[in-house]
Amino acid sequence: MIVVMKSSATEQDIMATTKNIEALGLKAVKIEGTERTVLAAVGDERIAGIGSLESSPGVDEVLPIVAPYKLASRELKPESTTSTTGSLICGGNHIGVIAGPCSIESEEQLMSTARAVKAAGASAIRGGAFKPRTSPYSFQGMKEEGLKLLAQAREETGLAVVTEVVSPDDVDLVSEYSDVLQIGARNMQNYRLLEASGKSTRTVLLKRGPSATINEWLLAAEYILDAGNPNVILCERGVRTFESHTRFTLPLATVAFVQQKTHLPVIVDPSHGTGHTYLVPSMSRAAIAAGADGIIVEVHPNPDKALSDGYQSMTFPQFDDMMTGCQKIADAVEKKLGCC
Repeated sequence: MIVVMKSSATEQDIMATTKNIEALGLKAVKIEGTERTVLAAVGDERIAGIGSLESSPGVDEVLPIVAPYKLASRELKPESTTSTTGSLICGGNHIGVIAGPCSIESEEQLMSTARAVKAAGASAIRGGAFKPRTSPYSFQGMKEEGLKLLAQAREETGLAVVTEVVSPDDVDLVSEYSDVLQIGARNMQNYRLLEASGKSTRTVLLKRGPSATINEWLLAAEYILDAGNPNVILCERGVRTFESHTRFTLPLATVAFVQQKTHLPVIVDPSHGTGHTYLVPSMSRAAIAAGADGIIVEVHPNPDKALSDGYQSMTFPQFDDMMTGCQKIADAVEKKLGCC
């Protein structure tokens, strides 16, 4: 439920109400609004005595949160959240652009890509050091050596680092080198990983599972928020349908719909969403036109020789051309693209 404080409420009033919420066995989460403070009372709302919160000092009203996801809901925080992590800004009038290879393969491959995407206007470098693959015989990533290369790329280019974490045991290690922890589609409902990421101070980029409903996706985000990490970015990367012409079906209506339900920023992954390089530029432009707070795309110096996902990766010139087209859409919707 939401405990709305009066505009005249003092810090002492807020502290007293927080203690009253915690005395009921609920977690109190403070949200600073533009005009007043709101306290989210998270937990079992059937607890007897919860009505007593209305008489706490400085309380204006107590309202239920109808959505099953409490902390992610716009009922709790009507204003959209802007995520700022180093050079990566998603939300407000900024469109974040995350670009890089699916897998880190070598120093030359990653560094050349980082330089190219930075020159084209990207705001973050992506690259997989730990790769969860369908086949155990596929390339599994360079692991910590790959993380070190990402940190090297950040040091040279200034780009924020986005990389996937696949195990709760790896959260601390990946956090040491990266700025944003990506939780991939396969792990969207790995609740121990969500909780571990929620205890991190790093921003978390949460991809939608290929068979997940929107409610399930937002409830997965709730695990991270409930663990104490308010820095979550949602990523639509396509869902599995009967269609076989694309790798997945990329539902861009999700962007507008989810933005009505949650204050969290929403970005789009047209590389995984389509599985075809030639579709990525048009779907990136469409995502920006639909109001996405960012895009994440795959770029490789030589996609034909990529160890993973080369068929959906762009070359450096293709990415540069894509950014030119995306800039026109960004201008039309009066937003800033990438590091511009």
